[in-house]
Amino acid sequence: MPDDVERDLLVRFVQGDGDAFERLFRQYERDVYRWIARIVRDQSAAEDALVEAFWHAYRSRARFDPSRSFGAWLRRIATNAAIDQVNAVRRRPEGVRRVPLSPSEEMRRGPADLSDSIARAFRGLPAKLQVVATLALIEERPHAEIADALDLPIGTVKSRLFRATRALRKELARLGVHT
Repeated sequence: MPDDVERDLLVRFVQGDGDAFERLFRQYERDVYRWIARIVRDQSAAEDALVEAFWHAYRSRARFDPSRSFGAWLRRIATNAAIDQVNAVRRRPEGVRRVPLSPSEEMRRGPADLSDSIARAFRGLPAKLQVVATLALIEERPHAEIADALDLPIGTVKSRLFRATRALRKELARLGVHT
């Protein structure tokens, strides 16, 4: 629950006060950017999602309850903006696509190429599974934090993580990487 000073700032934000919005932006920008970057894993996409998240927060300010946590509300918005960026990157045509190698060639390529295969396997996941897997497996965020950020029950987070892990293992096995 916010203190009186923060609640006043949040009330002014809800009412459309530009100075209050700017203060909140400066206060939360760095944390929100880091959160988004954990999800999208790309600086340019994270910057785009950051702008979109704050723009959406400003447009939706009338629906925000100043007695609630602004950080949690903004993190949910930021998570959705990050998921939109993950989906947008997936829809973008890639410049030159590498011809897939056979599984035995994949294994001979070495550690840098192994991480390339893992990254490709992650990008192949549906966005809702990719976000959960990235936050849980790479960023090692607790299930409760992921559930809160995605506004999901913990059971759904665990289910998506299970499905993502199974899909990653299957794709890596197809590439000749054994887990």
